[in-house]
Amino acid sequence: MQLPFKYLLIAALYVSGCNNNSGKNNSAATTDTGTATTAGTESPTQVTSNGSEFKKEASLAFLSKNKADTIRKIDIQLAQTDQQREDGLMYRKSMTDDQGMLFIFPDMEERSFWMKNTYISLDIIYLDDKLEIVSIQKYATPLSEQSLPSFKKAQYVLEVNGGFCDKYHVNYGDHVVYHK
Repeated sequence: MQLPFKYLLIAALYVSGCNNNSGKNNSAATTDTGTATTAGTESPTQVTSNGSEFKKEASLAFLSKNKADTIRKIDIQLAQTDQQREDGLMYRKSMTDDQGMLFIFPDMEERSFWMKNTYISLDIIYLDDKLEIVSIQKYATPLSEQSLPSFKKAQYVLEVNGGFCDKYHVNYGDHVVYHK
């Protein structure tokens, strides 16, 4: 006995829908599924709505210019290889104010980032070799291919949510420290 085409189509759509939604939240907000660890590691991961994982690889603290006061602490993912730096936060649909990505370069030079394939607004913080903030590009426009230069030499670049620097009063001359 052969089933009518519409029943096969409905069954296929049902099965497809079940597979695409298993264990995932389709909202644009980050899904906080708690801390997951891979066997043998202690790196927590957090799955975002588009399937990208935030992987805590270090903790970072923003320090005031005189290094006396801690302004804010966040968890960071590191971008240390050429491929990691190229991918950055592309395709990620959300990030919390407690998260960021630190790009680590082997040398000091003027840097420039863009927002191609990046769906969330970012503050891009350029840091010198002493981890002092030398430049900030605030509220970078998602999906823009406009160049966002450092204007000064930088060895590190930190990406956080757009508006982060204004919200937490992070400014030029402040410092960061991070620990793996």
